[in-house]
Amino acid sequence: MNRYDVYGIGHALVDTEVNVTDDFLKQAGLTKGTMTLIDENRRVQLLEQLGAAQRHRSCGGSSANTLIGLAQLGGRAFHSSRVAHDENGLFFARDMQTNGVDNDLDHRPVAGTTGQCLVLITPDADRTMCTHLGVSEGFSMQDLAPERLAAARWLYVEGYLVTSPSARQAAIEAVRLARRQGVKIALTFSDVSMVEFFRDGLEEIMGSGVDLLFCNLAEALKYAQTDDLEHAKIRLAEKSASFGITLGAQGALIRIQQEERLIPGIPVQAIDANGAGDLFAGALLYGLTHGFSPERAGQLACRASALLVTRHGARLTRDQTLNVLNNLD
Repeated sequence: MNRYDVYGIGHALVDTEVNVTDDFLKQAGLTKGTMTLIDENRRVQLLEQLGAAQRHRSCGGSSANTLIGLAQLGGRAFHSSRVAHDENGLFFARDMQTNGVDNDLDHRPVAGTTGQCLVLITPDADRTMCTHLGVSEGFSMQDLAPERLAAARWLYVEGYLVTSPSARQAAIEAVRLARRQGVKIALTFSDVSMVEFFRDGLEEIMGSGVDLLFCNLAEALKYAQTDDLEHAKIRLAEKSASFGITLGAQGALIRIQQEERLIPGIPVQAIDANGAGDLFAGALLYGLTHGFSPERAGQLACRASALLVTRHGARLTRDQTLNVLNNLD
């Protein structure tokens, strides 16, 4: 029996979430709805521009959010990442463990600054992220836990790792180890900017292909270099027989092997889309590792992410997540 449902790798970030206006993004020179890598000076500058605006802190990072969602549903997960020996690093490691995700960060902190992400939420619920990777930029093969990976059913790779040479090599190595151990491989594109500016790196990580791809509509179209979803599906299928494409309010398109389902969206008043795609991936992986049909797994993923966007923050509470599961038709 496998010890873990999913072994995930990704950047360890402490998120600071702030509500802003579209005008603030324009004045700050930020491209709405994307992730931008920044240095520490730029991060401090943006915080000064935000003044006394209310802020919310939580451990984050794409794969971390995904594994927390899976663990809250009752799944078993281990996360490999890299934090510094500072207050944020301790906060991240403990918050992950509190939320049911195993890690070995308490034993492996390094000198420097833990990564941080400034998440700017506009009134239309869109999120614009400014990320200072800190020591996470140095995530490498030495930070992997091969024995934990071998004990998992799935490997989950965060697309943001492609921005760092050492992290990209770690992702490539993790995929190689997974294939050798018979562990299934899932990868998320993470952000349209990863597809636009780091396509070659993503292709290198995927190699001959993966078992499951996650992306939103914009990322799928950008990857396929088309404005037609049907053509995008064909291109994605060249890299993975299974994929999940989130379609915002319209729901999601799920293809697991040859079974394809359009999962209708759930009408909600969205106020914060941060983490919605991450929770979608976590819930879908939970369903697939717990005997759900593709349609039922897709329904769980859509309902969980629909509830998330009605609240501030990149995750639900455990009780909220379990309520979605327990009330699934």
